[in-house]
Amino acid sequence: MGIPFNYPAINQRTNCPSVGWSGMCLAARFLCNIRNHNNSLKGKRHGRIDRNLIDMFALRELLQLCAKRRSLLVGKSCHGLAIHFGLVTDTVACNILINLYTKCGRNDCARHVFDAMLARSIVSWNTMIAGYTQSGEDVQALKLFQRMHREGRQLTEFTLSNIICACAAKYAINECKQLHTIAFKLALDSNSFVGTAILDVYAKCNMIKDACWVFEKMPERTLVTWSSLFAGYVQNGLHEEALCLFRNAQREGVKLTEFTLSAIISACASLALKIEGTQLHAVIVKCGFHENFFVAASLVNVYARCGQVEKSYALFAYMEQKNVVIWNAMIAGFSRHGHSWEAMILFEKMHQLCIFPNEVTYLSMLSLCSHAGLVEEGHHYFNLLISDQTVEPNVLHYSCMVDVLGRSGKTDEAWELLHKMPFEPTASMWGSLLGSCRNYNNSGLARIAAEQLFQLEPDNGGNHVLLSNVYAASGNWENVLMTRKYLKDSGAKKEIGRSWIEAKGKIHVFVVGERKHPAITDIYNKLEEIYHDMRKFAHITKIECDLHDVHDDQKEELLKHHSEKLALAFGLISLPPNIPIIIHKNLRICGDCHSFMKVAAHITKRLFIVRDTNRFHHFKDGSCSCGDFW
Repeated sequence: MGIPFNYPAINQRTNCPSVGWSGMCLAARFLCNIRNHNNSLKGKRHGRIDRNLIDMFALRELLQLCAKRRSLLVGKSCHGLAIHFGLVTDTVACNILINLYTKCGRNDCARHVFDAMLARSIVSWNTMIAGYTQSGEDVQALKLFQRMHREGRQLTEFTLSNIICACAAKYAINECKQLHTIAFKLALDSNSFVGTAILDVYAKCNMIKDACWVFEKMPERTLVTWSSLFAGYVQNGLHEEALCLFRNAQREGVKLTEFTLSAIISACASLALKIEGTQLHAVIVKCGFHENFFVAASLVNVYARCGQVEKSYALFAYMEQKNVVIWNAMIAGFSRHGHSWEAMILFEKMHQLCIFPNEVTYLSMLSLCSHAGLVEEGHHYFNLLISDQTVEPNVLHYSCMVDVLGRSGKTDEAWELLHKMPFEPTASMWGSLLGSCRNYNNSGLARIAAEQLFQLEPDNGGNHVLLSNVYAASGNWENVLMTRKYLKDSGAKKEIGRSWIEAKGKIHVFVVGERKHPAITDIYNKLEEIYHDMRKFAHITKIECDLHDVHDDQKEELLKHHSEKLALAFGLISLPPNIPIIIHKNLRICGDCHSFMKVAAHITKRLFIVRDTNRFHHFKDGSCSCGDFW
């Protein structure tokens, strides 16, 4: 005779055990015992219970509990018992089983249940497609959708939104356009789920105009819709448009979410908007999102990009709980500001705290070594990456390693790495090699790199200029003329050097030899005053930094009016003496301007921060944070 079993508390609505965690271990045994319990009541007119009805309700509720708790082991036990009792013909129970398996990452088991079903509802198809999409099996999701469409099954907003998400993951723009057409035909394009999914895929595929069109046509916009367009603008580099959209959202009273704020802070970081970033920080604290990992990482990033790495680190240190995204943001911040040892210490602390680096971490460390001239350390981190079984090296890591070698004068080693790596060399790699050849006068290799760049980027005039500068540095003026003529004939565009500075709430932009600024007379007078003081320190203009075929006096005059020098002079006459002067530049700062900034910082006893395309330069007391290597 078996051991008596006491039933757990029965839910009066479903005749099923209560769904507390303690009842989970009894779930499978309940299915066995409820059959015996029902059988004992057979033949009693005053208490007869329909066994099949009770078993079906019990099975459904237990499977729902397993799906909610993602309890795969108990769920499989329920599935086995259901097969034993012949209850798997129930469509609802099978749908719950599919949901259970997909939530537990077992799409193979879910598909087995799906294929074995005698009758499938729209929920069956939607759940299986959603499972594939959420686990990244986008091709399987698309194949199942095609089968569903061929069989003439009814499509719902959930079907389309899920399959469009799969297209977004694969950047399948043609398939997305076809799905957009289907949505039009079924009058589902105005549905918020479908519209948001279409908007998201257009934004991810760099079709931001189409994404905006979908956004404008939507009669109802959810918070996810707004967040998707914010993220789309930022991903496509349209940071000012993202800020304008944010102002519109505020006027319309749209509720702020952590996703919205994270995207907007990223836009402020890219534009180096210190005031707006600080204001958003206050909004974040007020809304209670300051402890969200992604929002906190964006704040660390915005302060670092605005030249305030001390505030960035203070925010990082304040966070009690940190994930790898926040660590990466702080390491990248230190890297941009030339604080190489601080970044390396953080990398070691990550290992000590068992926070494992990802591909972004290694990318930041390699970039740091590149701009600091740390070749041995660069090899060390690159070897760590290769031996790390959890991270797969990508083309960006190899590009950074090529930069590490090239910037340190090891152009031949960089050339060898380009041939050994498992990827095709990119324009970024060839550009890095060409720039290194310019710095170390390797004209032969520079010509090879330039030829590759002309094929990959025929419209980029900067590549022609770099090659011209290589020839000019070696005094080969004949090839300089030929290269510049080819640039003119090709129609490629050369980016004009610009520097800008924020003063009294306005952005002031300068180009070389600027004449249109309202305060230009005062700016030139201040610049002359600085040069006069520099003569006392025997400062000599580095005329070799000007690569025009003109007399030395003319070279000195051309260098004197570079855009960053004009921006500095304006900052000195416009900003209070107790705050740093922060200048941004769209190109790499030249050697003469770098030397000028060091001496000017010593003379004026002020801190100058220049952010060029490579990094931040902190000029103070006659020296620079980069150690004259950039």
